[in-house]
Amino acid sequence: MLLENNFINQDRNKIMSLAKFVVLENYKHHSNGSLPINYRESIETLYNEEVDYSENSEVFISRNESGEIQGTIRVLKWNYKDELPIQKIFGINPLEITGNTSLKSIWHIGRFAIKKEVRNINLLKKLMVQAIAPICEKKNSIAFAECDSKLLRIMLAMGIKATVIGESINYLGSETIPVAMSYEGLVDFYTANKSLLETSEINTYQFDLSERQSA
Repeated sequence: MLLENNFINQDRNKIMSLAKFVVLENYKHHSNGSLPINYRESIETLYNEEVDYSENSEVFISRNESGEIQGTIRVLKWNYKDELPIQKIFGINPLEITGNTSLKSIWHIGRFAIKKEVRNINLLKKLMVQAIAPICEKKNSIAFAECDSKLLRIMLAMGIKATVIGESINYLGSETIPVAMSYEGLVDFYTANKSLLETSEINTYQFDLSERQSA
């Protein structure tokens, strides 16, 4: 008999926890915790997207000793088929940005959030280093992201070179800006901070939601 393996349920629960954390923390940071009526729809949308992306993505989650999520980020290697958030939200086609440049890979970085009560710049750096590591493995790689305006200023100050590629909109309670980040724009930050990976207490998830045979 074909049954849904319990590991699939565990993975789906982790993805739902990720979606809830990202949405709720965004509104805590930018709207003083005031939630719109349709915030549950935003959680459901993020959840469904991450389920769809799970085959090609890695999720990084930092937890405290009690198991509570402190920060998250996700990196996705684009398969040229799935619609990325930057396409859905901003109507930007990554291929129109990259043009005819010979690229080894196109990536999307998203689901970045840190618990409002956590004041730790190293956690931000650790999450960023985890997410950009695969992008910095190959020259000519490029990443896209939808970035909160405050976070973008912090990233630029830390040495991450991001190029604004469209007009900002209000998304999840904050001014959100579409950006592109090339290998050349990321590698210096990665090189300067990759030692943080040696002491990182961030869990990495590659979710497998495929059906499995169960005896």
